[in-house]
Amino acid sequence: MLIRPITEADAPAVWSIIEPIIRAGEEYALDRDMSEADALAYWIASDRETFVAEVDGEVLGSYYIRPNQAGGGRHVANCGYAVAAAARGRGIARGMCAHSLSHARERGYRAMQFNFVVATNVRAVGLWASMGFETLTRLPGAFMHPAAGEVDALVMFQRLD
Repeated sequence: MLIRPITEADAPAVWSIIEPIIRAGEEYALDRDMSEADALAYWIASDRETFVAEVDGEVLGSYYIRPNQAGGGRHVANCGYAVAAAARGRGIARGMCAHSLSHARERGYRAMQFNFVVATNVRAVGLWASMGFETLTRLPGAFMHPAAGEVDALVMFQRLD
């Protein structure tokens, strides 16, 4: 797997990955009707670095990394990850997480925080825990899941130094 910075040419592949995730409304607190332009503007915004993961020349995943907060909170990184549905279970998310942790250390971040991990996303919760993240708190009913109704969201954290 090659993980590299995104290019303009990758936008259609990234959209094909994030669109079904956004439309399903089960993993991210984003408007399910978000336009392609708005979704890509969010994913590839100027306040973050965005990467793609490719296997045999095909983009199968993407992630972004950014400061979690401004000012005094800039030393903590925040990331978002997305994997093509057909590529799930192949280690793409694990590889991107490992890359993001390494990249965060290189950039001088001292910790990484996931602000809003939907608790029903058990694959993500388990993966992040296996990568060394601990759940700091549970936000009861903070996410309106389209099928399950109000579900909890987790704040997950890892020191990098």
